[in-house]
Amino acid sequence: MSAPYSRTAPLRALFVTASIGAGHHQAQMAVQLALRARGVALDDRESDVVGYLSAAERSWTVDLYAFELRHAPWLYEWFYHGTDHDRPLSLIEFFCRWVGLSGMRRDIAQTRPELVLSSYWSSVPLAHRVRRQSRRPFVNALVVTDYRAHRHWIRPEADLVMVAAEETREQMIARGLEAGKVVVTGIPISQRFGALIGADKARLRAERGLRPDLPLLLISGGGTGTYTAQERVLTELGNLGRRVQVLVMSGAQRPGVSQVGGATVHSLGFTSDFPELMAASDLVVGKAGGLTVAEATALGVPLVIHEPIPGQEEYNAEYLQRRGAAIWARELSDVRGAVLAALDPDRHACLSAAARAVGVPDAADRVAAALLDRLGRA
Repeated sequence: MSAPYSRTAPLRALFVTASIGAGHHQAQMAVQLALRARGVALDDRESDVVGYLSAAERSWTVDLYAFELRHAPWLYEWFYHGTDHDRPLSLIEFFCRWVGLSGMRRDIAQTRPELVLSSYWSSVPLAHRVRRQSRRPFVNALVVTDYRAHRHWIRPEADLVMVAAEETREQMIARGLEAGKVVVTGIPISQRFGALIGADKARLRAERGLRPDLPLLLISGGGTGTYTAQERVLTELGNLGRRVQVLVMSGAQRPGVSQVGGATVHSLGFTSDFPELMAASDLVVGKAGGLTVAEATALGVPLVIHEPIPGQEEYNAEYLQRRGAAIWARELSDVRGAVLAALDPDRHACLSAAARAVGVPDAADRVAAALLDRLGRA
């Protein structure tokens, strides 16, 4: 559904993310920058679907999710698989049509958008309901930030669903979504990653006080501090039998440099240099969040995955392993061997080539192009 807006007028848009991890916001920012790079002026508003919730609603959604990841991942795994069904009756589907509705109604009334772009599934049915009630025309679009189509992401209310891979598209169509709504774009990432393809790793390291002659491993722990295996993984990396450098971007460590066995650990905390540090690295070790996977593969950096979040990240890990872009160390005792194998020059070259084949460095621009085409602004 779209209206005959002027192609040259500023694009009135509502960008809705979800603060349950950094990836959803990063994807939105990448798309906004890609639209501006195409010369599109934006008259926009940024919203957070979590901000639409009351304190009570947050306690049994977002807070419960964080608790499960830290203390009971088995419970989240049960929820993920238990809600991934095609039965007509679903409490989640019922509640997602009205929880947060007043916030969405307010934002749409104030923005008067021709585009509502969500990077998390739960705001799509809210936008659809407001559109039906207000009769205000806009394109209701969704960016999917993982490689598998869980039922919650298969949104018939959306006019356009942009997915990571052809496999994801086929899953959505097989489960009932109209083929014409689903476009393969890749997961949108910052244009900085594309600009770093082929960059000189030695130079990037030297500029940041890192040794160019030792392997550099980047710990993927997510942006919420819920990667409980991080300390155990660091211990394994310290016992490789060879010296390495390890970058830790999140977790309990204070910024600084420490020694864990043969691993020199650089605890950085938040840094604006993440794309350059990723490009300087030989391996990503840890979780398999959608944005991290998209960023690493865009640069041809292989992954050694251990203890991904049950459900979506396990499917991301399986997807990468099938394509030869990652090694999934399912047990802690497998981490050491997997990292050593991935650092072998011949194996590393194969993994890197496979990662590049998976990566879509210009995904954000592809999303922008798909949106403009659907809006009649191409």
